[in-house]
Amino acid sequence: MSDSKILVVPADLAKKIDDNRGDMNRAEFIEALIDNLITEKTESKETGKVEYATRTELLSFEQDMKQLLKSFLDFFVSYGLELGENGQEIGIEKFTSKLQGLQKDLGWRAAAREAAKPL
Repeated sequence: MSDSKILVVPADLAKKIDDNRGDMNRAEFIEALIDNLITEKTESKETGKVEYATRTELLSFEQDMKQLLKSFLDFFVSYGLELGENGQEIGIEKFTSKLQGLQKDLGWRAAAREAAKPL
């Protein structure tokens, strides 16, 4: 017979174990969870699996979001121009300046991304 130890856990954790263990006893269930966690960590290290976004992916996401925002602003500016409301000229100028700023920023980001690509 193997050495046995008592593990004290909160009552809600014991209930959660009992609710999810199926036909296994508590010790088998906890052992299976630990083995699964260790195996999963080992496999992710061996395969080089990336769980987080890289800097390049974040920059790409940022550029895509700015491009989407620019598209929305383009739509609303063109929609406002089609209505021909002259009382809203200040708002249109504001949108136009935002569009130009986004366009400059997108151009800068694209140039930075091209420069960062490996040869």
